[in-house]
Amino acid sequence: MWKFYALLSAFFAALTAILAKVGVKGINGNVATAVRTGVVLFLAWGIVLFAGQMKDIRELTKTNWIFLIFSGIATGLSWIFYFKALETGNVSKVAPIDKLSVVFVMLLSFLILKEPMNFKTIAGGLLILGGAIVLVL
Repeated sequence: MWKFYALLSAFFAALTAILAKVGVKGINGNVATAVRTGVVLFLAWGIVLFAGQMKDIRELTKTNWIFLIFSGIATGLSWIFYFKALETGNVSKVAPIDKLSVVFVMLLSFLILKEPMNFKTIAGGLLILGGAIVLVL
């Protein structure tokens, strides 16, 4: 099931890039990020409320809180820089560079989380890197 969710994530990320490029036209990227964040906030809490999962908040540990807060900060910074790039760059070039995050995830998961690194993972990461380089040049 995780593969299906991952494909949906990729599809909506692609849709996000196109919609964001149109939405950022003529406005400051920070304003665009704030509007988008507000919508995401409303949607996420709406899902938690609708699913009856508010009680699950009590199960969060101190470690959960710390890492989720830092993850939120990283997400916010990612979105701010993404919208800044979209202000002047072509979405067909900005989005693939943004997807270099996949390569960074591979490296960091190996270094920090000690996840296994095999030939397929390395080859896939190099292909993504190569594709991004081709698009930028």
